[in-house]
Amino acid sequence: MTTQIQVNKEKEGYFGKYGGRFVPPVLEGKLKNLAESFKKYAFTKEFEEEFISLLKTYVGRPSPLYYARRLSEDIGSKIYLKREDLNHTGAHKINNTIGQILLAKKLGAKQILAETGAGQHGVATATAAALFGMKCKVFMGAEDIERQSLNVDRMKLLGSEIIPVTQGLGTLKDAVDAALGYYIEHPDAYYLLGSAVGPHPYPTMVAHFQSIIGKEAKKQIKEAEGKLPDAVLACIGGGSNAIGIFKDFISDENVKLFAAEAAGEGINTDKTAATLTLGKEMIFQGTNSLCLADKEGNPINSHSVAAGLDYPGIGPEHAYLRDTGRVKYYGITDKEAISAFRLLSEKEGIIPAVESAHAVALALKLLKNKNQLAIINVSGRGDKDVERI
Repeated sequence: MTTQIQVNKEKEGYFGKYGGRFVPPVLEGKLKNLAESFKKYAFTKEFEEEFISLLKTYVGRPSPLYYARRLSEDIGSKIYLKREDLNHTGAHKINNTIGQILLAKKLGAKQILAETGAGQHGVATATAAALFGMKCKVFMGAEDIERQSLNVDRMKLLGSEIIPVTQGLGTLKDAVDAALGYYIEHPDAYYLLGSAVGPHPYPTMVAHFQSIIGKEAKKQIKEAEGKLPDAVLACIGGGSNAIGIFKDFISDENVKLFAAEAAGEGINTDKTAATLTLGKEMIFQGTNSLCLADKEGNPINSHSVAAGLDYPGIGPEHAYLRDTGRVKYYGITDKEAISAFRLLSEKEGIIPAVESAHAVALALKLLKNKNQLAIINVSGRGDKDVERI
């Protein structure tokens, strides 16, 4: 059932009325310590220098901002692509895993846990764990293991153990549930959550480590065009790549921010993941935010061709940004995303993740013949999707 709660909007870990930490007592102390450690370590000169150095020398940042000339001609607006697909491991996820693994090291963690849907966060976590010589378990839904077999093989090669999750539909939601359950039972573990979801401090931490995307993009577009863009677009599942590129532009009121969520087979069907369009406010997986629900207010399963967007919840900061109107969220269907996947591949020789293709499809909808200057966050590469699409 939807839980009616009263929250203190000034309380740490909230974005308006959304956010907070709603967890069993056994996790409360661990997450409170994590929040305090994040504030203590993540903003020190020593931590930031190590983080930035690894992003530069290991991940390959800054990622390029590429002028997509042929795509621009097709759309009728000037489109730049933020090339997160060129990061080591092929997606934006590595930014967050490097930041959090440095924090886990400070906390003396002996084991790293992660959930994954499309496998990109799992690969990025397995990579960071290998880099620092830590054991790693990745929880992944059985359905996603089948449709993302390439990333499963990569995680195994990196030395991580894959834990198949068969409960529910065997997708991202179920993997998060299983990882949280294991975390409760193993106090020596560090749960490296991959998106800007879940209980405080995860939405804040993930947004902080991913904000490097927007900081770079703002500097790069000024260098390329001498001004800020008219619009910035990203896909959204839980919300990490979107909040990462949006964060540094939120205060720039003349820059429109657009996010493409997975409408699946359509927002008028029961096979969708359009949480910001259809979701109800409730406590879900440790936070107060929006979630797809039935008429009684119970969480329901989502659907998307993109495993990384196949999630019924949403990060609390996105729920807040929707309510304030600062970011506009639109549903993109599987069919539209696949069409955009092929278009970008053919026009620019860039095969995007099918997740990222949702943002390209949204640009086709909103910017057609508008003569706008825009940045699309290409959050990952599409190697994992080629056989399926």
